Amino acid sequence: MIDLTTIWALIIAFAVLMYVVMDGFDLGIGILFPWFHEGAERDQAMNAIAPVWDGNETWLVLGGGGLFAAFPLAYAIILPATYPLIIAMLLGLVFRGVAFEFRWRDPRHRAFWDWAFFAGSLIAALAQGITLGALLQGIHVEGRAYAGGWLDWLSPYSLMTGAGVVAGYALLGACWLAIKVEGSAEDKAFRYARLAAWATLALMASVSLATPFLAHQYFQRWFTEPMIFWLVPVPMLTAGLAILLLRAVHARQPVRPFLYALGLFLLGMIGLGVSMWPWVVPQSISIWDAAAPERSQVFMLIGVGLIMPLILVYTGWAYWVFRGKVGEHGYH
Repeated sequence: MIDLTTIWALIIAFAVLMYVVMDGFDLGIGILFPWFHEGAERDQAMNAIAPVWDGNETWLVLGGGGLFAAFPLAYAIILPATYPLIIAMLLGLVFRGVAFEFRWRDPRHRAFWDWAFFAGSLIAALAQGITLGALLQGIHVEGRAYAGGWLDWLSPYSLMTGAGVVAGYALLGACWLAIKVEGSAEDKAFRYARLAAWATLALMASVSLATPFLAHQYFQRWFTEPMIFWLVPVPMLTAGLAILLLRAVHARQPVRPFLYALGLFLLGMIGLGVSMWPWVVPQSISIWDAAAPERSQVFMLIGVGLIMPLILVYTGWAYWVFRGKVGEHGYH
């Protein structure tokens, strides 16, 4: 049965997915940035996300704000457990945003701002991936409060999930550039898409094999009857999309690689949801334990019902207006 708390969990999951998809590809372009030549190639890469990059981060605000408002107990536990990662992510995003503007306004120091754009993107992506790993491996909770240490999030598993997110974002960024840029930049986009695809698939497989052994709850969810029969399509679909992705990149198809990469992220999100449900802090706090009072949820749901359609409309409109290829001097 779907209740108000479940609806809020789905809303936050949707906001996180939208952020990962939409800010993921422009963070990925930042990660790939040093491997494009100075001048026309880097300018094309930057122009490919210039009209939309700041709007993409709206979904981060919605996801984080939604967690604070709808599940305050989870917010109060997860943030202290991941403070170094959250601080690093925010500093990376801020530094990256400053670099985005200043590389145009301060051409004398453009090399520094290009490096800052890369470093901010890499740090933000790595911090997000490690945060995911820290959440999945478990957070030490006592008396409805975080009881762990400053570096409990650091482990081989969390570093592996961090690397996986970096590779996945690089894949999204390369596939987006394959749609948007021309000439030598397009050639490099397909080349990097192929490399990033192999890295992403290898790390996805590693994380998927390791996750069930983090906790008995995960193993039971994936490898006991009757759930195992319902979940078999997830790895099968993932393998099928991986083959389609590699073929599309090899054939230099402009749009399909990006769609297949989005499909991989969606299946990854589904797998994550299957593993965690119904815990918002795995093995410690369920969504119902962490939920805000019902009146608060109803009040906020009205606001989200009004705001989210507007976000979707203006986001879609921005992408429609700035559709097409980006040449050396802007959009065609």
